[in-house]
Amino acid sequence: MRVWRAFLLAGRFLTRWPFPAAADAPPTLYGSAAPFFPVIGLLLGALLAGLALGGHVFGLTAGPGAPALAMALLGVWVWSTGALHLDGLADCADAWVGGLGSRERTLAILKDPHIGAMGVVALILVLLAKLTALMVMLDLGGPSLWALLWVPVLARAQILWLALTTPAARREGLGAVLGAHLPRAAAWIAAGAATAVSLVAAAAYSPVTAMAAAAAAGLGLLAWRRSLLERLGGYTGDGVGALVELSETLLLLTTAFVLAADTATPVVS
Repeated sequence: MRVWRAFLLAGRFLTRWPFPAAADAPPTLYGSAAPFFPVIGLLLGALLAGLALGGHVFGLTAGPGAPALAMALLGVWVWSTGALHLDGLADCADAWVGGLGSRERTLAILKDPHIGAMGVVALILVLLAKLTALMVMLDLGGPSLWALLWVPVLARAQILWLALTTPAARREGLGAVLGAHLPRAAAWIAAGAATAVSLVAAAAYSPVTAMAAAAAAGLGLLAWRRSLLERLGGYTGDGVGALVELSETLLLLTTAFVLAADTATPVVS
């Protein structure tokens, strides 16, 4: 029963979907819910891939229908997550620029509910990057659309990798709860399994895509982890959200670049 409650809480926390989980769950249950984050990513990916494949069947992935379908997919993606991770990305963008290298000032900006210019710029760039990658993948059609299934899984596995290898920056907040109550054995298994399954799924239709995705996810995690340690001494809830958005964007762009290069006709001079 506790496992089922943890799964429902993971769904309630990461999505706007009607998961019947208690809003006042104890902190220990939030920790138990974390290993289910990649599973919630799989459910989100199944929805996105299903919509994309449905659009492909009805001929909406080519011609003028592709941009409209890409925008619809992005809208469903953002709505399904409640823009939770986008909020973390915007807060981090504001804090990293406005914090001027000061840990205390950076943490203060992260707590500020208002969004600044750098946060807006970061949101625009990430959403444009995702929309562009989606349009490329829809135009390519076929196997490329299956990337929508595993990208959300791998991006949420990144949360576990970060929490397992990095201390929390504060004694309170979501980061502290996750760090204090995360069942580490289960988290290692979930992170490893989710990453392996995602890369195997990518390799099933393009080994090069799988290698590029592994490199993008690994380098992105290391770079963001280093930035968090240098600026804050650890991760926060906003830092976790930013990692998910950055990972999704890197994975989508990487997949789009690799698959587009595979289908491109070389120019012979």
